[in-house]
Amino acid sequence: MAANSHHAELDNFNLDAGLWARVRNIILFVFLLSAVATGAGYFIDQKQFFHSYLAGFMWGTRILLGALFFLLAGYLAGAAWNVTVRRFAETLAATLPYGLILFIPVALGIHDLYHWSHPEAVANDAILQGKAVWLNPQFFMIRAVIYFAIWTFFAWGVYRNSTAMDTDKNIQHMHSNSRYAAPGMLLVFLATSFAAFDWLMSLDPHWFSTMYGIYIYAGGGLASMCTLVLISLGFRRAGVLKNSITLEHYHDLGKWMFAITVFWTYVSFSQYMLYWYANIPEETIWFKHRFVGSWLSVSKFIVFGHFLFPLFFLITRKTKRNLNTLAFMAVWLLLMDYLDIHWNVMPTLHPTGFAPHWMDVTAPVAIASFYGFFFWNRLKQHAIVPIGDVRLYQALAHHQI
Repeated sequence: MAANSHHAELDNFNLDAGLWARVRNIILFVFLLSAVATGAGYFIDQKQFFHSYLAGFMWGTRILLGALFFLLAGYLAGAAWNVTVRRFAETLAATLPYGLILFIPVALGIHDLYHWSHPEAVANDAILQGKAVWLNPQFFMIRAVIYFAIWTFFAWGVYRNSTAMDTDKNIQHMHSNSRYAAPGMLLVFLATSFAAFDWLMSLDPHWFSTMYGIYIYAGGGLASMCTLVLISLGFRRAGVLKNSITLEHYHDLGKWMFAITVFWTYVSFSQYMLYWYANIPEETIWFKHRFVGSWLSVSKFIVFGHFLFPLFFLITRKTKRNLNTLAFMAVWLLLMDYLDIHWNVMPTLHPTGFAPHWMDVTAPVAIASFYGFFFWNRLKQHAIVPIGDVRLYQALAHHQI
């Protein structure tokens, strides 16, 4: 332990001003370029704009929600190994409130996105009339604010206690976060599930799935693990925290990636199998839409790219401990997670087959860089490792058993 702690002391736990400025400028440039391109797309094809934007919004926001899950699960389990990477997750989760700004275009595009938002559609549809108490524009907006309020409460609570512990070294902050964790896990999961029902599942308001929320959240959990790997490796390449975030930590992050890949697959297959077995038209119709034309090829590719390939790639110890292969798989899974969200959203706009559009690239890039700017700005305000956490030295000495 002493040896590991000695080497870790060589690391600078404060973000270098020059590095921060360079990365900030890159993020701003990428955001401005992608935001202008996406904004121009609104005037070219309004429906495509809103659907591409919704897919990008859900992809980016779920990464932050996955980071919040990682934090709450760690505090609930009393984990020590993750302390050196935890500040990245805390800062990602702390940017969630800015998602309410990003939600505004979704709210403005409600009539282009959601069939149930049209009074004439509800008037002629008995199923929509039965769901009108829940699926109506006013309550839809109110629920979105409630979701972000729940996420913000727990994300900022954890972040505030953790950063306060940097200066006062008061262990009660850690205990407060541990007490947050159990109710936080429940309420954040419920808010995320209902957000998935509202923002994605109601694109096809006749379809329903009680497993849809956990399926969507599992994808976000996986994407957040990939993001943490890439952020950590980015710092390592810049010569930062290379002694504090060791091969052992990357191995554990790789195990998280592997485990959530399996869990996502389990939930996805269970949802499909139950509907296939029951064979009730109003339940199977959602999958039928994704077996039409070239959507069938996309569906098959997701099975390979989101499950089979990463499963056999990550199952070995060697690939999880090789930083190059781990980085490759993190990028691959982030792309596959976006394709999965695209596959959830776009059949409502392009029912005859897969029809990629340039806004499917610019919208998620704009949203990711928007979140990235606030993440990067907040990261420089405190040490990039929770230096006040009493379990820090355990994390620095972490070694696989």
